[in-house]
Amino acid sequence: MTRPTRSSAPAEAARTAASDTASAAASDAPARAERTAEVAIVALSPVSMSGVGPIVDALNLANEIDGRALYRWRMVSWNARPVPLSGGAQWPAESAFDDTLACDWLIVVTERFQPFDDSRLFLANLARVGQCTPLVTGIHHGIWWLAMAGLLHGYRVAANWETYQQFAEQFERTIVTQHIYEIDRDRATCAGGQSTLDSMLAMIGREQGPELAERIADALGASTLRSGDERQRIPFVTAPGERNPRLNDALQLMEANIEDPLTSDEIAGLVGVSRRQLERLFRQYLGAMPSKYYLGLRLAKARSQLQRTSKSVVQISLACGFASAAHFSNAYRERFGVTPREDRRNWIERQHGGAACGPRADGPAQPPERE
Repeated sequence: MTRPTRSSAPAEAARTAASDTASAAASDAPARAERTAEVAIVALSPVSMSGVGPIVDALNLANEIDGRALYRWRMVSWNARPVPLSGGAQWPAESAFDDTLACDWLIVVTERFQPFDDSRLFLANLARVGQCTPLVTGIHHGIWWLAMAGLLHGYRVAANWETYQQFAEQFERTIVTQHIYEIDRDRATCAGGQSTLDSMLAMIGREQGPELAERIADALGASTLRSGDERQRIPFVTAPGERNPRLNDALQLMEANIEDPLTSDEIAGLVGVSRRQLERLFRQYLGAMPSKYYLGLRLAKARSQLQRTSKSVVQISLACGFASAAHFSNAYRERFGVTPREDRRNWIERQHGGAACGPRADGPAQPPERE
């Protein structure tokens, strides 16, 4: 079998300055809007203030700084009830989401795909509303809902690094990237977190001009607007300013080669260091040998798939680079204290009455496969 070549380029150097970023986004944009754009923010649980706040702040500051009502936004929930935020707070919803919703910009935001009782009806309504809305945006796991509603076929999609591989496998008709955000014609997607503000300012800059986007960034203390082609960073624990580019490259290679894992020697060769140097980097920054860290990464991917898909344990073990289900089960139990099947069963029981556990390409979540 031919071994994977380097699947992830080294972290790029300095990115485009804020003005260049916004100007590039604006170059293909229509002229400044002369009327108020209606924005519907569809927030689905679970979501936090840090997930919704950058959206609202960017829109409010656009109006305040420009001096005109450029955007009129409203919070929408599935059932018109307040949107619960992590920490116990709530955000009032102005209306329920149904297929009569009319807006210029539809934003779907959630921080984890979590099906609910009326998921199928929600998807049907989302498909109808999305098809007749000029601009549709998915933030963080909001992209899962858009993809399941058929609204991302043939579009570039920025998927969060944690579920990038799973999303790419499940939605083959999308063009999935690990960029922080993507703006492709009338669709915008972003990986969530800090990239939410980046993507919002890029969209506002495209519609209203780069100067306004820069002034909003200044008001929010965002010194630099990141361009959409910046890759997501795989998080790991280091002291501020101590990220090592060789280690970043090694982590990206591991992330990109889950199903057919690379050896430590192969990783070292691809990032341009000796195996001993690679081991030293992992011990210094992560406190673990490369092989142990790689195993933990594969097991974390496996756990995500157990909870979010209906794939069998055997399918998941192979997709995460294990030669046999027995080897996978032993490694999983040693890592998490339970077998894969026990962990899946426990996760389902923690959901709403044993609700389905994950997205499928053909509709909302289905019951897990039993073996």
